[in-house]
Amino acid sequence: MPMVPMKQVLDEAEKGGYGVGAFNVNNMEQIQAIMRAAREANSPVIVQASRGALRYSNLIYLKKLMEAAVEENPDLKIVLHLDHGNDLEVVQQAIDLGFTSVMLDGSLEADGKTPRSFESNVDITRRAVELAHPYGVTVEGELGTLGGVEEHVAASVAILTEPEEAVQFIEQTGVDALAVAIGTSHGAYKFKDVPKLAIDRVETIHRLAPHARLVMHGSSSVPQDLVEAVNRYGGAMPNARGVPVEAIQDAITKGIRKINVDTDTRIAATATIRRIYHEDPSVFDPREYLGPAREAIYKVVKARIEAFGSAGHNDDYGPKTLDDMKREYAR
Repeated sequence: MPMVPMKQVLDEAEKGGYGVGAFNVNNMEQIQAIMRAAREANSPVIVQASRGALRYSNLIYLKKLMEAAVEENPDLKIVLHLDHGNDLEVVQQAIDLGFTSVMLDGSLEADGKTPRSFESNVDITRRAVELAHPYGVTVEGELGTLGGVEEHVAASVAILTEPEEAVQFIEQTGVDALAVAIGTSHGAYKFKDVPKLAIDRVETIHRLAPHARLVMHGSSSVPQDLVEAVNRYGGAMPNARGVPVEAIQDAITKGIRKINVDTDTRIAATATIRRIYHEDPSVFDPREYLGPAREAIYKVVKARIEAFGSAGHNDDYGPKTLDDMKREYAR
């Protein structure tokens, strides 16, 4: 089975009332861990790579790793998604590499900090849709901005998504999915206290624009046992705090269908590697720490898949191809 368009996966999640995890990757161990978790849970899965991941893997390596993942898991519904693309050049690059979904994050200017105007965001996102849909590729946009830092993304101010603007944005751009800002944040330091999310906005947007699929960024839960392990073995992550899984599950009941998870898998790997170095300073074979790190990532991903409700849904429907989506978009 080739990789499938994200639109189909999210539309099926809408029918089933569950969320689908979107997990960021940079290397082989992460991809293997995600695939193992999805395979064992019999779940569709979204694998996503940022611009930084494309640079880190020198483009072609990531493409070949994904081809290996598909070959090893021929029955899984796998989406390859560009996370936080900020210009049309990187969108085209992802399409050329075989991505089945792209995000054009027009919420910020090219500096990754300054919020764009609504009109400018609509313009660049619409152009991304016009570029991607003829290839059958799904497009995700973003309206509003998140706090925190994720690679090149560090908004100078957090702006919640206004439901009425969201409806206008969806209608004027033709996006398939929309990332909404409801108070979550990128990175490991999301909140100083128990988070208060504007989940009511999700419910309103879902009601007003039921044909668009809603996305929740900045949704790592930052497990405290893993943070504690990082700090115990020489790390420095004071006061790291994430989004409780229960809050994400509540958002799913209100209409969230794609949930981005990155920081959790990073922390899982880091905690494991730090522990191994601490327990045996003589270790120098990368397999001796990358293998256990892969296992730790797998455990986190599987737990999230189960919590989001997508486990067991892989076989609910037959796969569509990009050619199928080309015809749908043409109509």
